[in-house]
Order: sequence, then C-alpha cells, then structure tokens
Amino acid sequence: MSVATCTACVLIIGNEILSGKTQDANLKFLGLELAARGIRLLEARVLRDDGPTIVEQLNECRARFSYVFTTGGIGPTHDDITAECVARAFGQPLVLDAEAARRVSRGGTIELNEARLKMAQVPRGATLIDNPLSQAPGFRIGNVFVLAGIPSVAQAMFAGIRDTLEAGPAIVSASIDVFLREGDIAAPLQAIADAHPDIEIGSYPFSRDGRFGANLVVRGVDAALVERVAREIEQRMKALGGNDAVRPSP
Repeated sequence: MSVATCTACVLIIGNEILSGKTQDANLKFLGLELAARGIRLLEARVLRDDGPTIVEQLNECRARFSYVFTTGGIGPTHDDITAECVARAFGQPLVLDAEAARRVSRGGTIELNEARLKMAQVPRGATLIDNPLSQAPGFRIGNVFVLAGIPSVAQAMFAGIRDTLEAGPAIVSASIDVFLREGDIAAPLQAIADAHPDIEIGSYPFSRDGRFGANLVVRGVDAALVERVAREIEQRMKALGGNDAVRPSP
C-alpha cells in the first residue's frame, strides 16, 4: 500500500524511557503531525544512551527514510550524547555555533559555563532549529532533525520546522468499535482489505466492561474512499452480529 511518498522514522533516545521512569509522549505527537503533512511514519525505535548504537541506528535510518527525527539527549549533562553521535554519523566534527551560544546565554544574560556551551555545539554544516521555550536550539543536518526530549519543547521546535517538510496528501482515518472477537472478523476484514489495496485497515482488540471487541481503523489519503470503506466495514460487522458497532467520537 502506498498512502504517502514521504516516510519517516523516530529515534527516541534515553535510558529513562527504557527504564520506565519516563513515559514518552513525543511519538504520538509526531505521528499525528506527520500524518497531517502526508508523511508516513513507518518506524519508531527507542535507544539507550550508547554512542555506537545511536550512530549505527541513525545511519541505517537516514538511508532508509525520507526524514529521521530524534528526541532526547541534547541537554548539558554527561549522558546527553545525541549531538555527538549525529556528528559521528555524518563524519563531521562538533563545532561551537556562535548563534546557538547567544541563544543559550539568552543574549549574554546567563553565564556560558562548560555545561551550557555543550548545548551550543552542533555538527559542522548543521542548521539550527528554534526553541522558543528554553532557547537552547535543536538542529538539522541532512534529513535528520534533532529535537529535545521534553514534550513541550519538542513540540515548539517542530512547529518551527513543520512547513519546511515536503507535504503530500494528508493521511485521514475513520474507526469503528465492534463488540466481536477478532477470530470472527478476521476473514471478512481480509476480504475488504484485499479489495482496497490503497487503504490500510487495522484491528486493535480491547476489553471493556467484561466484553471483548476491536477498534477497526481505516487509513488512507482519499477521504471519500476511507469513508466508503469504513461504511462497508460497519455494515459487514453488523451482518456478523455486531449490531452495536459504533463510530467513536473524533
């Protein structure tokens, strides 16, 4: 199925994510934003703060996807190694960017100690990504966008680069909740999916109030076709006995 020409991968960097101490919120945000731009998010990977692993994964992903977004690891502490790893992946040295230093110091009003200067170092050839909240910028090099891990800051950074991304038809979706078991609906769903190769159909099981069911999600770039397929699924589910199949509120 091809619902978008541009693809993306997100690399979520940080031991705190893998340990469970911090719950990632950036993936949901980026997934929704990229879909609205017609960019299909195909993969997300969570990486620990390990230099060789980050470099390896970054080089693999930037060769495979139109865009790579990293979140986390660009602060002032010893475990913030993302900028260093991106520089190594591109074969470039880390350099002190004068404009980044000015922003980090908030125009000279904050002392630029060694820790703060670290946040002003970027790979040679990178361009800065604005950070209107805490000033310390992210950066872009090639098809890689390096964002902060703090969700509010990552979102503010993304707002500044959103319009620079190649746009395609927005990916739209419709969903149906049905109280039938997946084993009973797999075959008819497969038949509908086979009949509409340009549409993605997903089935996500749930249990509510002691009843089993599935959330059926239809995605594509043709809004009219998405709606038509969703209606077809709804009617088929009701024919199977799912008379309480409903469309969840957006």
